[in-house]
Amino acid sequence: MRHRADKGRAVTGGDRPEPPPGDPASPGAADASWPATPEGPAEEPPDPEADPGEAEQGEEPDPSALRIEQLILGAERRYTPFQAARAAGVSMELASRFWRAMGFADVGQTRALTEADVLSLRRLAGLVEAGLLSEATAVQVARSTGQTTARLADWQIDSFLEGLTEPPEPGMTRNEVTYPLVQLLLPELEEFLVYVWRRQLAASVGRVVQGQDDEETVDRRQAIGFADLVGFTRLSRRLEDDELGELVEAFETTAADLVAAHGGRLIKALGDEVLYVAEEAGTAAEIGLRLIETLANDATMPELRVGIAFGTMTTRMGDVFGSTVNLASRLTSIAPKDAVLVDGAFRDELTAVGDAPESEKDTADLSGFRFALQPLYPRPVRGLGVVEPWILSRRRGGSA
Repeated sequence: MRHRADKGRAVTGGDRPEPPPGDPASPGAADASWPATPEGPAEEPPDPEADPGEAEQGEEPDPSALRIEQLILGAERRYTPFQAARAAGVSMELASRFWRAMGFADVGQTRALTEADVLSLRRLAGLVEAGLLSEATAVQVARSTGQTTARLADWQIDSFLEGLTEPPEPGMTRNEVTYPLVQLLLPELEEFLVYVWRRQLAASVGRVVQGQDDEETVDRRQAIGFADLVGFTRLSRRLEDDELGELVEAFETTAADLVAAHGGRLIKALGDEVLYVAEEAGTAAEIGLRLIETLANDATMPELRVGIAFGTMTTRMGDVFGSTVNLASRLTSIAPKDAVLVDGAFRDELTAVGDAPESEKDTADLSGFRFALQPLYPRPVRGLGVVEPWILSRRRGGSA
């Protein structure tokens, strides 16, 4: 029996300003990496040849931490933010916009940047100068990349690196274990990251190329589904933190695997809720039902409810927005436990492609249909007007 648990100029060729002399890393905040924008146009920039210690004082970094940082970055700290912007041939204002968009903290004029930071500025600003990207788009590229990789890096540290760097013997420090481990893992994880990114980029480009028109590449009609664990707030009060973390991880892993396996795309996971999209209504329906069926066989999992809508939605930085998304969310909130609730547009898509009958009563042979739809009473949904929801189920004996 199942247990219920309740801008600026880019230098892309020709002469470039000579970089400032590379002094060794000087005192600064150990975790700091990035610059501050000057406070208004009238302010004089800091002297690039000044002693960075005079510009900003801070705690002296742990030498072993600097050694690990240098291993990961592949270079020593050399530039202040102003020096890095000058060496890259971009304005300090644009450099600060890029760096902040990537999610890096301001460090005043501490000498904390490397040759790689200069090169990244040249490349990103060069795309703007060449007209391949607008400045606003380049900033979005920096922001989306920064947000995604920051989350990835945090996960890698929290989920496995922290455990792997636990000192195996008394007297050993974590830093003594971390350096050789990072030395071994870094090239492998870097190659794997590039491989997955290329694969995802190819898949995304494929979806755009297959769009019927230019408008559809941004505002596209597709299915959007929410899956939400029932009673999660009450559950979180009863479980220990470790237990709750394990439950969330199991739910997100199961959902991600099922969505990918059946041709959908996981947009995001929010602990007790996942959001996915699919090009076809039938794909979204299959995923929703599979999620419920799979979790129903796990006694440690709470009930699940799923809401799916079909329509136009806007994609930005990997996320989706619009009234269709809002409708799917509302349907989830009113769906019965362990049930999939869909809107009328979704129902129309299923019947148009023959995945569900137009009418249960007027069709003599229902065996060729994959899904059954049961209408519920129309009801008002806050902000969206009156909605006619349908309960979606799998038709036993129908074609798969």
